[in-house]
Amino acid sequence: MNQEVPLPIAITMGDPAGIGGELTLKAWERLKNKATPFFVIDCPDRLTKLASDLSIAVPVKEISSPDHALDCFSQALPVISEELQKPVVSGIGDPDNGSAIISSIKRSVNFVQNKEASAVVTNPINKAVLYQAGFKHPGHTEYLADLANSKTPSIMMLASRQLRVIPVTIHLSLKEAINKLDNNIIAHTIRTANTALKQDFGIPAPRFAVSGLNPHAGENGSMGTEEIDLIIPTLELLQSEGIDIRGPLPADTMFHAKAREEYDVAVCMYHDQALIPIKTLDFDSGVNITLGLPFIRTSPDHGTAYNIAGQGIANPNSFIAAIEMATTMAKEKTDIR
Repeated sequence: MNQEVPLPIAITMGDPAGIGGELTLKAWERLKNKATPFFVIDCPDRLTKLASDLSIAVPVKEISSPDHALDCFSQALPVISEELQKPVVSGIGDPDNGSAIISSIKRSVNFVQNKEASAVVTNPINKAVLYQAGFKHPGHTEYLADLANSKTPSIMMLASRQLRVIPVTIHLSLKEAINKLDNNIIAHTIRTANTALKQDFGIPAPRFAVSGLNPHAGENGSMGTEEIDLIIPTLELLQSEGIDIRGPLPADTMFHAKAREEYDVAVCMYHDQALIPIKTLDFDSGVNITLGLPFIRTSPDHGTAYNIAGQGIANPNSFIAAIEMATTMAKEKTDIR
């Protein structure tokens, strides 16, 4: 295990019409005296004006390369310039600035791939705005996987101090999620998570709790047979590979305090099964982590929040938690990949 983070963290611009800039300024204000150096790829003039408009006392320092962030981080927010095509209007996304948003993501990945940064933390984007700018990917994660030339699907994990959850299927209707479930996607999800928890979280033998699909985990087939036909055989295969798994379990009894003591991560069959409990337990500090990429990527567990952008009231806790999670993962990361 590495004892220090030798490289700064790269933070993306996100949608400049959203709350990302405010979150970045507030994160630096909170973390400037801690060992969490980072830099943001953004427009320095925009951030300087935003800090002034919101009365956030954050000096901005333009830098030319990531290593310069280590020298100035305690005195100012380090910014590698990414110029915008149009002036920003808070709360109104502009496709003309889409190229800068996309470039900020691409450059952050390049910095990590070139070993100039230790991790990527992404500010929220608005996919509808980017689609108008010619963005061809379903979302952030798919674009990052493409930039990494990843050959296998990435996995989304949400984490807080109280709980880690992974949905096997993500942004699909419930009908589509059920149709997509098969032994390959369940096995890939758990194998990817098992490797990541060992490498990036320092957990030598991860413990998995896996939900059923149906109420009461199917209740021996009386409420559905997916557990018998699909989930149980897949879990037995993974157990034979040495992975510590319990399940399939009824989703309605997996998340109380005593149950959470028995596992390191809960794997659920569809989006809401996983996200409702973690957002109920810790709505403001959950972190979205992408597993299966060849680099560390975290993000806050919320969107652009156009409705409050430019008002100075955005809560930075999830964004700060994302930075701190990336720092922890970088420290724990081994060279197994």
